[in-house]
Amino acid sequence: MKDFTRELSFKTSRSSGAGGQNVNKVETSVTVLWNVLESGFFNDSQKDLIQTKLKNRINADGLLFLTVSESRTQLANKNKAVEKIIDLVNRALIIPKKRFATKPSRNQKQKRLDTKKKLSDKKENRKFKY
Repeated sequence: MKDFTRELSFKTSRSSGAGGQNVNKVETSVTVLWNVLESGFFNDSQKDLIQTKLKNRINADGLLFLTVSESRTQLANKNKAVEKIIDLVNRALIIPKKRFATKPSRNQKQKRLDTKKKLSDKKENRKFKY
């Protein structure tokens, strides 16, 4: 888990939602921006992985951005935005384990067939016989 918070830049804006008059006066919404290509914390393969997994969040300039306006204070939104973008990037860096196809064991096959036979017998016994 890498902490690249020194490379983040922030923009503030007026947020919508709860807050009454506060919403109209104070810029509480925080947008965090991070230039993926110019990062010094990650190597080229990690940058490529981040760009492919988060391509819908990265704009044409190579900036990864995230907007948070959950709280009524700018500081709380800033902290939440930093937390979210770090989590987002760290999850993008996880390479899933390769899966190998396996065949069911002989015991599993027999168990499945036995269950099918029991169900078939149960349904057969429901029939009305003359």
